Amino acid sequence: MKRDVLVTSLVRQKPIVKSVQKPIVDRSKNALSRVEHLESQMAKLSELVREHAEDVDRLVLIVAEDREVIRRQLLRKHHEQVRVRKHLRDSNSKVGLDS
Repeated sequence: MKRDVLVTSLVRQKPIVKSVQKPIVDRSKNALSRVEHLESQMAKLSELVREHAEDVDRLVLIVAEDREVIRRQLLRKHHEQVRVRKHLRDSNSKVGLDS
C-alpha cells in the first residue's frame, strides 16, 4: 500500500522539461540586435538631453534679459523719486529763506 501511494505521487509530479537551447548563431544575432536597439535608444536619449540643455540655456538667457529690463526700470523709477525728493527739499528750503 505504501508503495502504491509513493508511485502515484511520483506519477502526478510534472515531468521536468529541459529548455531547448537556441543555436549559438541565433543567440548571437539576438544579442547583436539587442545591442543595436540599445545603441539607437542611447543616441535618441543623447539627442533629447542635448535639446533639453539648449532649451534651458535659452530660458536662462530670456530670464536674464527680463531681469536686466526690470532692473533698469526699477533704477529709473528710483532716480525719478530721488529727483522729486531733491526738488521738494530745494523748494522747501527756498520757501524758508523767503520768510
